[in-house]
Amino acid sequence: MPDSTQVNTNTKGIAQNTYDAIVIGSGISGGWAAKELCELGLKTLVLERGRNIEHIKDYPTMNTPIWEFRHRGSITRKQRDENPFISKAAGYDESTQHFFVKDNDHPYVQEKPFEWIRGYQVGGKSLIWGRACARWSEFDFTAPLRYGYAVDWPIRYNDVAPWYSHVEKFIGVSGSKEGIASMPDGEFLRSYELNCVEHHLKDVLWQKFERYYVSGRWAQVTEPNEIQKKQGRQCLNRNVCMRGCPYGGYFSTVTSTLPWAKATGNLTVQPFSVVHSIIYDEKKRKAIGVRVIDANSKQATEYFAKIIFVNASALNTNLILLNSVSNRFPSGLGNDNALLGKYICHHNYRASMGGEIEGFRDKYYKVSKPAECIIPNFRNIKKQDTDFLGGYVIFSGAYREKISDRGMEPAIGADFKEALSEPGSWGAYMYMQGETIPRETNHVRLSTDKKDQWGIPLLVTSVGYDDNTDKMIKDFLEQGKAMMEAAGFKNINTFVNDWAPGLDIHEMGGVRMGRDPKTSLLNQWNQLYACKNVFVTDGACMTSTGNQSPSILYMALTARAANYAVEELKRGNL
Repeated sequence: MPDSTQVNTNTKGIAQNTYDAIVIGSGISGGWAAKELCELGLKTLVLERGRNIEHIKDYPTMNTPIWEFRHRGSITRKQRDENPFISKAAGYDESTQHFFVKDNDHPYVQEKPFEWIRGYQVGGKSLIWGRACARWSEFDFTAPLRYGYAVDWPIRYNDVAPWYSHVEKFIGVSGSKEGIASMPDGEFLRSYELNCVEHHLKDVLWQKFERYYVSGRWAQVTEPNEIQKKQGRQCLNRNVCMRGCPYGGYFSTVTSTLPWAKATGNLTVQPFSVVHSIIYDEKKRKAIGVRVIDANSKQATEYFAKIIFVNASALNTNLILLNSVSNRFPSGLGNDNALLGKYICHHNYRASMGGEIEGFRDKYYKVSKPAECIIPNFRNIKKQDTDFLGGYVIFSGAYREKISDRGMEPAIGADFKEALSEPGSWGAYMYMQGETIPRETNHVRLSTDKKDQWGIPLLVTSVGYDDNTDKMIKDFLEQGKAMMEAAGFKNINTFVNDWAPGLDIHEMGGVRMGRDPKTSLLNQWNQLYACKNVFVTDGACMTSTGNQSPSILYMALTARAANYAVEELKRGNL
């Protein structure tokens, strides 16, 4: 395989391979870049390293009853042995495995244990994401400066708020307006109703702790507005979202942003396109295109554009920029301060709990809702009130126990059939999503001696936990148990898993935003300081992790940056 100085084959000619904009990646943020750029009139090429996915056509298990799967949805020992990392991913099972990579097809080097969850196809992980869409608050944007654990964000909540609204109105986010300072309200569709035990938790947590327990803000079209009707989307509460939804009930790139972009006539999507690097022209002092390796033929091709959005997912974005070397940037595009690939962080999901509650036996619920409840962060908001930095949110829900949960023996005969008609007692669960603190030692870099099947250096991951994470887990276990006990729960079991980073998902950082090019790589518009026509708006841009799920922030930042980029292009500044 040729090295990076030789990958310059152009199979179609410069004119045919030239666009106004190139977007690398077709996932949550890449789809938004495509939508905005196409709507604003730019001929846009979206490069996706995986296969093509078409809405409905490529959802092979969307309507399959669980009993028709050979293993009733379970993963076999052989599959787990062949895919020891990806088979641990949340949502991975017999019905969804087609949207996840196979471990051996996409190797990387773990200097420290790191289990990287990936989905390579048009739509990326937007097909298999959790769909939580709470907004960050002003506290999240100012916390690094106030507490001194990262560089200051170059933006504040008010800079992003109108773009949150722009995104929410389009994708459809269910939720209830609650006036919570640490989790601002948005442009919501009808929220999911809490069941009786969730209402009980809501009342107890407010009365005894002055903490909120609310329906989560979820990218589910509970009641479509006009723009979701135009997209042909409506959630039927089947709660099998990660198989691919034929009704477009949850937001994904393939049901929403890419079809919208395609309708403009300005979109070209090219699957099986593994991005090797971004091409930098030293005379023009800007990026002029992208080198791509065909995933199947391994043929190299160059594509050209005036602006480039890098949305390959956080770690792959780092990989591409690190591999984009030139005389001007010998250690990676924009890497004048040697910080590219550093300050990698993620969310902390390592602890959970569950318990049982008596009563409520005369109550049930009608819908297996595809959304959870949330307890917004209550730690270190206006001041540091714990022995750790950062905060955490708690996802939660209550349910009637199923016959399959009770371990009834024998599971056959008249007694079994009779039991099927009677649900069991009520239970509830809680699990944490905690902030992790950016550290320079948590980093990724390129291998100096190992390459993938396309001749691209493998990514080396060197990311670990710290004492701050352990202290936060301890606090969650204490507070969560206290809240459940106050609500009358018994037999509360707590769990702390030993998994490696990566399974926590939400990788962030490496190409962080900041106010100073000496300490960050991107400015307030997500532009590379040292290469103004390259924008990074996926998780790689994050300065800190916050405690809310980040995907809707990526979408908002992407829409904001795309509109800015087009204005700058019109002014001749790019």
